[in-house]
Amino acid sequence: VRLNHVGDWGTQFGMLVEHLRDEYPIALDKSKSNEVDLGDLVLLYKAAKKRFDDDEEFKKRAREGVVKLQSGNPEELAAWEALCAASRKEFQKIYDLLNIKGLEERGESFYNPFLNDVVEDLEKQGLAVESEGATAVFLDGFTNRDGSPLPMLIRKSDGGFNYATTDLAAIRHRVLVPASENGEEANRVLYVTDAGQAQHFEMVFQAAKLAGFVPENASLEHVPFGLVQGEDGKKFATRSGDTVKLKDLLNEAVRIAGNDIQSRSEDPEAELSEAVQKVAEIVGIGAVKYADLSMNRESNYRFSYDRMLSLNGNTAPYMLYAYARICGIVRKATGQDDSELLQWPEASEILITHESELELIRNLVKLPDILNEVERDLYPNRMCDYLFETSQKFNQFYENCSVNNAETLELKAGRLSLCMATAATIRLLLDLLGIEVVERL
Repeated sequence: VRLNHVGDWGTQFGMLVEHLRDEYPIALDKSKSNEVDLGDLVLLYKAAKKRFDDDEEFKKRAREGVVKLQSGNPEELAAWEALCAASRKEFQKIYDLLNIKGLEERGESFYNPFLNDVVEDLEKQGLAVESEGATAVFLDGFTNRDGSPLPMLIRKSDGGFNYATTDLAAIRHRVLVPASENGEEANRVLYVTDAGQAQHFEMVFQAAKLAGFVPENASLEHVPFGLVQGEDGKKFATRSGDTVKLKDLLNEAVRIAGNDIQSRSEDPEAELSEAVQKVAEIVGIGAVKYADLSMNRESNYRFSYDRMLSLNGNTAPYMLYAYARICGIVRKATGQDDSELLQWPEASEILITHESELELIRNLVKLPDILNEVERDLYPNRMCDYLFETSQKFNQFYENCSVNNAETLELKAGRLSLCMATAATIRLLLDLLGIEVVERL
């Protein structure tokens, strides 16, 4: 199950709802809220945030608005639904661009009905206690800088709930609630978030286990990732200091890829054809994905279009070129026309006549172990490293062992089989990384 735990609840929505009350009052009318055009949501958020920071009265209203929203007040709910619908529409554009499918949205709001039960359960067990008007859980091993116990707040003094409360409710639903009651009964739950949330999840997981929310057979694992930085090693931002939008970043990668492909064509000045534009999208978006996934996920890395779109080194364009090159070898060896979809020949017995053939085979048979290792340890960069190693082993094989000019038909058929096995490996791993392949590049 691929759950998208979107942040569709909490303080920021109290702030946004109150801003809508003043600027787009129609959004608070459930019968008309779907008619309102909220425009650029980033600008809307910035305007609301500025008021929240500068206006104490507005800040008070926003905090009260969160409690009203969590209590199910109709006006707050109508505005919240309008905001979520507008956000969802923009999210889907990115998902389509990245070819993300099968994702189930289940945000923080889904767990709102269960939050009171979580707090009451923890209080009954003596795990949750009052702390300066709020309700908190104190866990062994977690302290403030001054050595005092670090509280994990689960209910604020104004009655509102915290991220920890939602995450505890989510854990119960994912691993404890039976499928007959719409729970997941999961035995392994992976939390893919930034590394900055490591302590939060350590505390939440520990509290969940103490409360009996986690059965013996269930595993809760935080899968942290680092930061994307600019080429200067600082915060990745535009020249004006604004956050770089993913949509703009992807479009720029596609533009650069398209220009590069066109520059190597017979008519560099011509407009991109539909076919070339499609290849540019595969290369550009694939380059961004591969650049991210080829790094150790816990490390920060510097974003560079030049590096990720290079045809040299461990990059998506290099791997896509390696795949296209093998397709070209198979086409030539089997007499197939360039304009047709490649038909892969039947596999044949492989006759080993050179050390480079043996090296390539030894590398290819490591695939199941690599996949098991990634499934266990959750480091996709190991797939990228293996892909790069495979392409290099193939290059050594192809330099030493002619396919088309093999001494016998049996030898040619066997070497073609090695080409096909390599292509299948590259295709499978790129698919697992969410990257399409092209037969010509």
